[in-house]
Amino acid sequence: MRIAINTRFLLKGRLEGIGHFTREVARRLVAAHPEHEFLFLFDRPWHPDFVMGPNVQPVQLFPPARHPLLFMAWFEWAVPRALRRLGADVFVSPDNFCSLRTPVPTVLVIHDLAYRHFPEQVPWAHRQYYRHFMPRFARRADRIVTVSEYTRQDVLGAYGIAPERVAVACNGCRPIFRPLSENEQQAVRDRYAGGQPYFLFVGAVHPRKNVHRLIAAWDRFRKMTGAPVKLLIGGRFAWQTGPVRTAWEQATHRDDIVFLGYLDEDELPAITGAAFALTYTSLFEGFGVPLLEAMHCDVPLIASNVSSMPEVA
Repeated sequence: MRIAINTRFLLKGRLEGIGHFTREVARRLVAAHPEHEFLFLFDRPWHPDFVMGPNVQPVQLFPPARHPLLFMAWFEWAVPRALRRLGADVFVSPDNFCSLRTPVPTVLVIHDLAYRHFPEQVPWAHRQYYRHFMPRFARRADRIVTVSEYTRQDVLGAYGIAPERVAVACNGCRPIFRPLSENEQQAVRDRYAGGQPYFLFVGAVHPRKNVHRLIAAWDRFRKMTGAPVKLLIGGRFAWQTGPVRTAWEQATHRDDIVFLGYLDEDELPAITGAAFALTYTSLFEGFGVPLLEAMHCDVPLIASNVSSMPEVA
């Protein structure tokens, strides 16, 4: 069987949530099924690290799909042509989108429907694309996989999909996340937090992650307790980050807030494992992988009680 997988989020040194999900699922499928051939569909030159076995054929499809107009060109023109040319037997798309113009049986992974719950936080062009195409993708897919029961119920309620077509396959945790010894923890604290304990947030910084309120709450905690606990924020600044900058400027203890930027796999497990607690106060999540990673490190959680987070934490 020839199994095509949308791997456009496999970007070396820039993996985030869906990229990690794609890599881990693809890696396990390739290893577990050497009898099948896997066609990895990239939208830009691929890194050799993502060619995960001799049964993987990487294929670059034009154009690079990072804008709604380019989404349409890639999924509705480049992907159908490639699936037909390569003789794919099934198409797996792990990033919420699929193609409406291919007859190839399709498995679609839907992580969340955040655009429906917080439309004001989504750029206008992306919001119009999601509103038009997401319901159609869900109805086109032969099977849908969601990463939580919360997202499954959201999909069923929003799109009227038959329940038997939607299955749950939760995110897993990479084995690089593990408890650290006290000496290991102190070494991390020395490197990143001046030797002090710290609360940790991990994720791309945008309005739904609620980082500005986290900063305000942490600053209030510092004022009330005087505890020398820093706040480390790991993740790139994505969009609509003005409130985060304002919250930082207004924080009395802003000198103890450390913006770490994007954290790669050489840093993230250690920084997670040495945290006093993970603070994950997001407004909405389809799953919330940092919660699982922290639990694998035996690190306490401070988490929101909305969307999928009670299911995970």
